[in-house]
Amino acid sequence: LTRIKLGLQKNLYLGNLNSLRDWGHAKDFVEAQWLMLQQEKPEDFVIATGKQITVREFITMSARELGIELEWKGSDVDETATVIAVNNTNKTPAVNVGDILVQIDPKYFRPAEVETLLGDPTKAKEKLGWVPKITVEEMASEMVAADLEKARQHALLGKHGFNVSVSTEH
Repeated sequence: LTRIKLGLQKNLYLGNLNSLRDWGHAKDFVEAQWLMLQQEKPEDFVIATGKQITVREFITMSARELGIELEWKGSDVDETATVIAVNNTNKTPAVNVGDILVQIDPKYFRPAEVETLLGDPTKAKEKLGWVPKITVEEMASEMVAADLEKARQHALLGKHGFNVSVSTEH
């Protein structure tokens, strides 16, 4: 989303926005791995948050981190996210009310789509004492901040004549 906001990319194209995912942070998962390695006997553990939200909710949350309010319209391949408010133009100078930021592209639908992914971390909590510390909201905030910084760097380099490749998928 950040590359769109700074005018480096026009739109974000996605597949199934209804997919439910168990969003967890790598820092938490690495801690769980370390705890597993401390065990006398190897065992299998499910490392997950035990909570899930849709891809659409994650996008909405990320947009809010940038001060953007979205309105979702349509359904299936005709669904879009349109900007209805911009509350922080310092972070998003290229975004205007009425811009369509998210569109659906059928090529991003997975043939064997799993609609819901949810892990049960009960065993890891009981045997390892592990619980995730970073919420999905904190993770989204961290991801947006990192993307925003990278997008600002690309915009600055581009402004000074450097041809900077912005990764996009086609």
